Amino acid sequence: MMQWLCLKFSELSTNQLYQLLQLRVDVFVVEQNCPYPELDDKDHHPDVYHLLAYQDEKIIACARLLAPGISYPQVSIGRIATAKANRQGGLGKQLLNNALQQCEQHWPQQDIQIGAQVYLINFYQSFGFKRHSPDYVEDGIPHLDMLLLK
Repeated sequence: MMQWLCLKFSELSTNQLYQLLQLRVDVFVVEQNCPYPELDDKDHHPDVYHLLAYQDEKIIACARLLAPGISYPQVSIGRIATAKANRQGGLGKQLLNNALQQCEQHWPQQDIQIGAQVYLINFYQSFGFKRHSPDYVEDGIPHLDMLLLK
């Protein structure tokens, strides 16, 4: 059975923090062969939430929810990741649905901007996100900004 938690940095246990960072490094640094500064001083901001999906006491998916003005003028969702062993079963869709619900709860009726990897454009468009920038390269990976208007 899956459990969802949405916590501020100060509410994370040391074990939760370790598992969260391990998942993000596994996905964004190791799998994508992309050395970049994963720790960017946003995780511990007082207006940032960490959405965690747990199964059998292990984090299998995560997303970072940021208040307006931290990454973009709008609310933002970032560091969206699912564990490699848990992909292809719809977990990514559940994760983004939960992230959107949490954003609505914390920042009602606010637009949401994301920096998405280009290969995921159709996935995000299926949730109503629209292209908001030309493609650009970030840390060696093609990205684009996308916006969900409320």
